[in-house]
Amino acid sequence: MKPDLKTRHGGKILADALVGHGVELAFGVPGESFLPVLDGIYDVRDKLKFVICRQEGGASYMADAYGKLTGKPGVLFVTRGPGATNGAVGVHTAFQDSTPLVMFIGQVGNDIVEREAFQEIDYRRMYGPMAKWVAQIDRTERIPEYVSHAFHTAMAGRPGPVVLALPEDMLFSQAAVADAPHYKTVRAAPDPADMREIGRLLSAAERPFVILGGSGWTKASVEAMRVFLEKHNLAAGASFRCQDLLDNRSASYAGHVGIGIDPNLAQRIKDSDLVMVVGARLGEMTSSAYTLFDVPVPRQTLIHVHAGAEELGRVYQGAVLVNSGYPQFVDALGSLELDGAKWRKGTGEARQNFLAYCEPKPLPGKLQYGEIIKGLRETLPEDAIICNGAGNFATWVHRYYHYRGFRTQLAPTNGSMGYGVPAAISAKIAEPGRTVVAFAGDGDFLMNGQELATAMQYGANVIIVVVNNGMYGTIRMHQEREYPARVSGTELMNPDFAALARAYGAFGEMVDTTEAFAPALARATASNKPALIELRLDPEAITPTTTLSALRAAAQKK
Repeated sequence: MKPDLKTRHGGKILADALVGHGVELAFGVPGESFLPVLDGIYDVRDKLKFVICRQEGGASYMADAYGKLTGKPGVLFVTRGPGATNGAVGVHTAFQDSTPLVMFIGQVGNDIVEREAFQEIDYRRMYGPMAKWVAQIDRTERIPEYVSHAFHTAMAGRPGPVVLALPEDMLFSQAAVADAPHYKTVRAAPDPADMREIGRLLSAAERPFVILGGSGWTKASVEAMRVFLEKHNLAAGASFRCQDLLDNRSASYAGHVGIGIDPNLAQRIKDSDLVMVVGARLGEMTSSAYTLFDVPVPRQTLIHVHAGAEELGRVYQGAVLVNSGYPQFVDALGSLELDGAKWRKGTGEARQNFLAYCEPKPLPGKLQYGEIIKGLRETLPEDAIICNGAGNFATWVHRYYHYRGFRTQLAPTNGSMGYGVPAAISAKIAEPGRTVVAFAGDGDFLMNGQELATAMQYGANVIIVVVNNGMYGTIRMHQEREYPARVSGTELMNPDFAALARAYGAFGEMVDTTEAFAPALARATASNKPALIELRLDPEAITPTTTLSALRAAAQKK
């Protein structure tokens, strides 16, 4: 023991470590397994706020959303066993979404481990496949070391989640140990020879296309990329649910390379002679189930830039593979001088196709959901944050809303339901001055709707739009395509969502016509409290372009 160091219990050491790494918000549900941590947070409550959530799944989404929004690791605390299993959904989301996140799990004491004690789980085995690193801190004096390692790992290369288990006896034990300094983020930079080759390949291309995606960008790098694309008349799209990486008003923006891709955009990518992918993994959603590019060698000349070296060549072998941070790559890209005049016409056509694709089509019912989204894109502030979970309701948002700034979209690329509401609450707590709107389907909302209580507790005045069509719409859509007229397991009997919101003390209103939405939104905003607007959507309007009856009729003809 060093005499010049103050003796602290493990919970206090951990709380001090979090403050030292710049953590201002931690999300979680309290558990007896980490009582010393809660005690430690009490002493630093002016620097570190513990956001009390109502279920670990919602808490884990809040931590993920915070990581997406800020670029800093989201911090999550869950108790052992049931708490850890509930919180797994956010860890899986962070892994597939490349979100920096550090999860702390209470654990049984070392004196009773491996006996299947109360709520005992081996977290190394449980979380191994869905985290960058999983470890257990068995010695109190090593807390600063492990926490520092966790934050560095969460931010290094391709960002992602880290899981640390905290044995109860270790947290109660005391030690005199020095704190570690704030973590540092290290990013690789491109090789000059690779940049010269990229310049040569781009100059030779007749029909190039750029796809932006992933996490690890900064506001400055996103802006610099926009300037580069527009300067050289390069057409670009955003990978699945990364639509805020290029201002959708840009003359270079050609659309969303994700679910429900515009067929014209998909064909343009297939017909390109060069595709430069910066940040996207080229996973199933962005590659349209691996059909936009041939495996393993695409027909197009592929330039793939990714912060995680393990992603390069994983599925697609590129002409140039660059392991680099995106700010570093964009900085090097700015030195290239290209003659983009020959690309102006093609990029202009791509832009016009995008604008045409963003015009809503009429569908059955008095409420035209697409027109509501279009109205929001014209009236919400430029820095408004749009959140959503998973379901067919989200396809309208992705297609008709225009993201106009960096970190204005929070949505799970792993297609996880229940994300939008807790993500919005997290965003509003972190950025109270910004407008935050969450879209949720009726099935999606009820997975984490209880976090409305968290919004009320912290004055997080989000606006939640619940799209109610009385079914699990995505599954019903597939059901009608594969087994027409055999409805099974997809019907929902829903509560009065507006009344439910009011029961929490929030604003609640139901809307069943297009014209009624704008006045309801004005009342929701003026209420100065969390608000929910329920949209009654005709069940026939199953996607932005077709109906249930049309799907069924087409399937029955096969």
